[in-house]
Amino acid sequence: MGKDKEGKKVSASFATGVVALVFLAVGYQTALFIHSAAVVHIAAGRDTPDTVFIYSNEAGFGRANAHQSPENMADGLWQAQAPARKRGHHTATAEAVRKNTATRSYESFPFDPNTASIEDLMRLGFSQKQAESIDRYRQKGGRFRRKEDFAKSYVVADSVYQRLEPFINIPKTDINTADSAAFDALPGIGPWFAAKMVSYRAELHGYSYPEQLMDIYRFDQEKFDALKDLIEVSPPEPYPLWTLPEDSLRKHPYIRSRAHGVVLFRQNNPPEALTVDALAHAGVLPPDLASKLTRCALASP
Repeated sequence: MGKDKEGKKVSASFATGVVALVFLAVGYQTALFIHSAAVVHIAAGRDTPDTVFIYSNEAGFGRANAHQSPENMADGLWQAQAPARKRGHHTATAEAVRKNTATRSYESFPFDPNTASIEDLMRLGFSQKQAESIDRYRQKGGRFRRKEDFAKSYVVADSVYQRLEPFINIPKTDINTADSAAFDALPGIGPWFAAKMVSYRAELHGYSYPEQLMDIYRFDQEKFDALKDLIEVSPPEPYPLWTLPEDSLRKHPYIRSRAHGVVLFRQNNPPEALTVDALAHAGVLPPDLASKLTRCALASP
């Protein structure tokens, strides 16, 4: 008998059990390998001819016929007419394997991997098991933000991704229509920033350009770079700078306490002179805020 690390004797029955367990594991793996190899072999046979040509005596085998030339008859070349064709015989097990591993047809069409149904994923070439795996990932909160994210899924083979890449269509987040949940789904954005993005949009009367997000406290360049390719800006309603009352103007981030100066300026100048540059030239707005306001969608005077 052997001894364990503490010097105790190991019983013969225990050693035998260990050996038996090892052989059982090896045998199981071997059986899996043989089964897999058999399935591959049977499935591969689908791509090789298995038609059996049967030449019947009724077709002229073994005897000359009126259409054969004397030369062929002299040379012993007996030609059969219209050989019958029959498919090679396969066992029920082999037929079942071929059916389960049959080559599936697939389509290529525009799709969003975040919303495509299981049926559509199967039409794209995924097996039912693969399609269900993608769906489970989405149900657990997973999201494909970029095409490359879909490529990283373990059920998406490189060859499949290369075929489907031109058809992947993941809509960008419109920062003028998105709710806080949509903002929260963006990389690097949590509930706090999502709420700020919604409230700041209301103060601006709509975002005019994506860089306005960096006006938000602690929303730096690094955070913006991480999501700038995932967002877009639909045109907002033009901001009525030249008609809003003073108390409403005070709510705009680029105006605030300068609202009274804006009102005085527009009261003392003709409509054609009402421009943001003129406000800056008159000292009503500092250059940095005037530059930001110039990029905003503004209603005509």
